[in-house]
Amino acid sequence: MTPPVAPVDGHDPETVTPPAVSVCLQVLRKRADFLRASQARRQGTPSFLLQARKRRDEEDGQAIRVGFTCSKKVGNAVARNRAKRRLREAARLALPLNGRPGWDYVLVGRRDDTANRDFQLLLGDLVRALEQVHAKGR
Repeated sequence: MTPPVAPVDGHDPETVTPPAVSVCLQVLRKRADFLRASQARRQGTPSFLLQARKRRDEEDGQAIRVGFTCSKKVGNAVARNRAKRRLREAARLALPLNGRPGWDYVLVGRRDDTANRDFQLLLGDLVRALEQVHAKGR
């Protein structure tokens, strides 16, 4: 089910091409997926820890899947939710361009740093971490 789209500048929404970042990311929900990602490649950044795993061919297709987690060490519920919101937005912007289909990514928030770091630096950390994770597999 797709949400309704408002006309852009009087044009029919059916004829307007969607932006490149509209690639739908699938969100990891099952604990087993998070555990498998935690055993795979890791890349630390000042803002968060990135865990990345290439799925086997018989697993769930070629979509980019992403998960987010923040432990109680990050802070109370308000701080954890703020950190996860920032990680979700960074993933929404960076993964369609820098992620690879058929991979699972988990972003683990860090205490104080994830919620307080400048967003452009957070985004840069994610792009750099993705490049390093994929360079390890060459």
